[in-house]
Amino acid sequence: MPENSYAYAVARIRAKELALLNAQSVEALLAAKSAEDCMRLLEEKGWPADNAKTPEQLLSAERERTWGLLAELTDDLSVFDVFLYNNDFHNLKAAIKLAYTDQEPHGVFLANATVEPQMLFQAVKSRSYADLPERLRGIAEEAYLALSHTGDSQLCDMMIDRAALTAVLEAGRASKSPLIKKYAELTAATSDIKVAVRCQKTGKSLEFITRALAPCESIDVVSLAAAAASSQEALLGYLDSTAYAGAAQALRASMQQFERWCDNVIIELIRPQKYNPFSVDPLAAYLLAKENELKIVRIILSAKVNGLSAESVRERLRELYV
Repeated sequence: MPENSYAYAVARIRAKELALLNAQSVEALLAAKSAEDCMRLLEEKGWPADNAKTPEQLLSAERERTWGLLAELTDDLSVFDVFLYNNDFHNLKAAIKLAYTDQEPHGVFLANATVEPQMLFQAVKSRSYADLPERLRGIAEEAYLALSHTGDSQLCDMMIDRAALTAVLEAGRASKSPLIKKYAELTAATSDIKVAVRCQKTGKSLEFITRALAPCESIDVVSLAAAAASSQEALLGYLDSTAYAGAAQALRASMQQFERWCDNVIIELIRPQKYNPFSVDPLAAYLLAKENELKIVRIILSAKVNGLSAESVRERLRELYV
């Protein structure tokens, strides 16, 4: 679609942004006595709680409603496929392990994917890899063979995770959207950092770490891998010298704070789109803002179910788009 074709869609999104959770809404959720009370408050905010009997059902219904809105506003949802690639590759992991162990799928696949999960499973099970999109085809065969020959599910996961990051990067580079380009690069870089941190904590070899990282433009994965193979201090010291020094600071606090930092960086990336009157970028920003909102609500609902205090939850909450 040409940029001026997005004027109506952006106007609709601006109206929808007014219903996004703000600081006052979050405080009301934190003050609620139970998950059920939280769900009632969200229903008052317009969330589709009528048929939602559990928090997960509510979150799923709100996500479906968000994608339904985007389908109304644009005739080509494929521009947003990059935001679903992680679900595709998660489902590929599940499909390969099910096929390898000769089991049938029961509640293991994620919805909101670009490839229908059952079709993906059947393609892997029958080794009909040509039926899959190109981004999944090669890695599906390679990862299945690796699992079959070694029985090493961790190796299989590593191969698929790297392929997922590569797919996100390629989609970003091919996109005409400046926001999606930046999102793809940021996602790959922060994911590489997560991988490096996990590998350092579990004592992985330099060879393993190097194979696990997906090369991107904003971070030198060779230096990152070498630092991770050396020590935690070397890893954090390397990050201090990059544009991701904030990641090092968060990691010094905890892995939880690092995860929070990663999500907040995405919010910082999309905030300027609140003032962009044209193009697909405000729609992409709204989608990411809703995903962030869903994550916040999931944290709060989980805390209510498990009896955690509001103060302990606040430490985990992400920044808001509005």
